[in-house]
Amino acid sequence: MTIAISTLPNGLRIVTQHMPGLETVSLGVWVAVGARHEREDQHGLAHFLEHMAFKGTKTRSARQIADEIEGIGGDLNASTGLDTTAYFARVLKGDDKIALDVIADILLNSKFADEDIDRERVVIQQEIAASDDNPDDMAFDLMQGVAFPGQSIGRPILGTKASVGSFQATDFKSYLDEHYLPEAIVVSAAGAVHHETIVRHVEALFGGLTSRQQGTESLALYRGGFAASSKPFEQSHVLIGLPSPSYLEPGFYTAQVFSGLFGGGMSSRLFQEIREDRGLCYSIDSSVWGLRDTGMLSVHAATSPEMVGELADVVAAQLAEIADTGPTEAELQRSKAQLKAGLLMALESSAVNAEQMARQLLTQGRLIPVTELIEHVDAVDHARIKAFAQTLTEEAPSVAVIGSGRKSSGQASRIAAQFTSRHVPAAVGKVAR
Repeated sequence: MTIAISTLPNGLRIVTQHMPGLETVSLGVWVAVGARHEREDQHGLAHFLEHMAFKGTKTRSARQIADEIEGIGGDLNASTGLDTTAYFARVLKGDDKIALDVIADILLNSKFADEDIDRERVVIQQEIAASDDNPDDMAFDLMQGVAFPGQSIGRPILGTKASVGSFQATDFKSYLDEHYLPEAIVVSAAGAVHHETIVRHVEALFGGLTSRQQGTESLALYRGGFAASSKPFEQSHVLIGLPSPSYLEPGFYTAQVFSGLFGGGMSSRLFQEIREDRGLCYSIDSSVWGLRDTGMLSVHAATSPEMVGELADVVAAQLAEIADTGPTEAELQRSKAQLKAGLLMALESSAVNAEQMARQLLTQGRLIPVTELIEHVDAVDHARIKAFAQTLTEEAPSVAVIGSGRKSSGQASRIAAQFTSRHVPAAVGKVAR
């Protein structure tokens, strides 16, 4: 595989990876701006802007955008995150110029017609309503809000029905002018690509963008707390979050290995103890994410309201046990093997390669060799996992509970009180390992 990087005079970067044997190309434009860059009066604007990119340009209608990509057998999509927005496509070999031309058109020439904005705001308000009917989405939004209160990083990416209802064409145009700057953009492509060809196309399409001073983002400030909703669901959903290293910190890899052995699969501590041994829920998992200045580890489970307390007791007990004695050698090696396998398997996908290269350039300014990632994972040992677990028991938690009706608030408060060093209980009826 051949990887190449070029930088245009205006600062826009282009990265490609030629993957022999593939007959398709995954490519896109990644921009270092997302929901965390919104002011309070812009809540939901980044996501709304992503939607509007597909609603018509000065030369293409929304139907023509779809027809042009699907007419060559490709697909086109986009996504908005906390710190990045991506517009990407997958097409057959030789059709990368068409895909790049369409993506450039929707980014540089969207017309933002009033009737299109009004129509799409209804679509997004329906998306918000669908999210409000999804207990997983609701719980994660509540947890994020108490983790980072009063900050853009703690607000739902979709916005609210009220905030989405206020945006006009001038809002989208000013946001584009402020944030979609060439130095904040990476064009990435992987698969059946030729670097020089991609560079030539990108320079013709994006070379006219002007480099300007980019605004600064405020640092995330983790707080912690608890939140609940009495909205009824079939099950109670419990989310427990704890602050974790950013992806720029060496401890990020320790957090990933810990998450894997704690609740990352069927062989994990939580799955075995809570589902297999006690039958307290159907599924339970942990995950970890990081931004440049913060991160979070979270445990999510759905169970019956009467089992919430016992389930939380066991989670707290398992965390306390790892903080006290560390992981077993078997579970440490198993988690590391799973993480390394996941990294290597994902890189067989051209879409994953394109996204990973873009994100690494945007977040770290360089591409990280797979061998370096593997070395970071291999370096995680018993002592690091134990020390990380100990820090988790000392942090203020972020807890969300929904689905237990009026009991949800009390359950969330009790769980939050558990997850501190002075409240974590001893192992609850621990099953011998």
